[in-house]
Amino acid sequence: MSEQHKPDALDEVLVEVQEVVSDFLNREAAPGILLMVATVLALVIANSPLNPLYEQFVSLPVQISAGTWAIDKPLLLWINDGLMAIFFFHVGLELKREVCEGELANPKDIVLPAAGAVGGMILPAIIYVGINWGNPAAMAGWAIPAATDIAFALGVLALLGSRVPASLKVFLVTLAIIDDIGAIVIIALFYTNHITAGALFVAAGCLVVLWEMNRRNVVDLPPYILVGLLLWVAMLKSGVHATLAGVVLAAFIPMRDPKQQTYSPVTHLEHSLNGTVSFAILPLFAFVNAGINFSNISPEGIFHPVTFGIFLGLVLGKQVGVFGFCYLMVKLKLASLPRDLNLKHIYGCAMLCGVGFTMSLFIGGLAFQETGINQMFDERVGILAGSLVSAILGYLALYFIGSPSDPDTKPVAPNASKLTGNTVE
Repeated sequence: MSEQHKPDALDEVLVEVQEVVSDFLNREAAPGILLMVATVLALVIANSPLNPLYEQFVSLPVQISAGTWAIDKPLLLWINDGLMAIFFFHVGLELKREVCEGELANPKDIVLPAAGAVGGMILPAIIYVGINWGNPAAMAGWAIPAATDIAFALGVLALLGSRVPASLKVFLVTLAIIDDIGAIVIIALFYTNHITAGALFVAAGCLVVLWEMNRRNVVDLPPYILVGLLLWVAMLKSGVHATLAGVVLAAFIPMRDPKQQTYSPVTHLEHSLNGTVSFAILPLFAFVNAGINFSNISPEGIFHPVTFGIFLGLVLGKQVGVFGFCYLMVKLKLASLPRDLNLKHIYGCAMLCGVGFTMSLFIGGLAFQETGINQMFDERVGILAGSLVSAILGYLALYFIGSPSDPDTKPVAPNASKLTGNTVE
């Protein structure tokens, strides 16, 4: 009799586990928590007897070849150049949707978060450059503290639940999207290797094909993906960073199907990639890039100007830059606060913007790890420390500032615009 009940009991356990996992994955904080778990796991393994296996894993050679043509890279670079191209493709799709039909469609709605994004890129870079002035090798990392990790920052914000106004999330998302645009431009302009003309011509040909497909209202996605793969290979061989192929490809995906206006190829692809990007690509990227072996780091490395410049840029530069520029825009009456926000909320959000993490690790890899000039320091120490401190400070600040129901916070009108407080029809 007991044997007949065992399968039932096992089924109940599996159902409960499935419900717990499903509930976790549906939480807004899940991507940020998973990033944190992947980072901690990488740090634990890198500082344990398993470190040699970890090093072998990230340096595992992976080759794809056809005749005399080949792409031969360690697994770390396949993840950083290949899987992160999918991440940037996802970012590009989000940007296109927001520009065409979302929060970035109305210019007046983006003035305040755009000002914060610009300040949050300029001030950290200035602080880093000021600390590392006179060291040409170190100056390559000036853009590292200028980035914001949207997944991690939103994860921290989600942990606060109803203690923060709903429009603060919209503000943070819009700011982070504009920050992503800045990061894309920086990578394209300042982290491009020596150009190979032949491969660049192939990439240009791919752009012509994508433009023609878009002009003819081709909505079938496989042709775009096929040309996108060729574009990625061409950009990889050309010297332009291959991840930019993802952003470029996303720009040509049709926003709407002219024969069926309710269907959006952009939105369909974006939603299809949400889980893959949030729960696979970004945690894997964090795992292979965050494994710092602290036994290899000297006190000089911890207090190296590069490490210190990154830390100070993220912790101080981000909050001063984001809040300072937003404050000026409000005081000069060039922008207005959402009705359920006050300047204290903006300051707490500015602290959260110091969570650079995956984007900072990505730019740090472009600046130092792939060039081999980081023998005296490890920029990842500054990135992890700065991101952790920023996350804690931002969480505590917003926790004690309070919820929208607090007496000093005005309630939002039912038909109010999410970002400007202007009434919309």
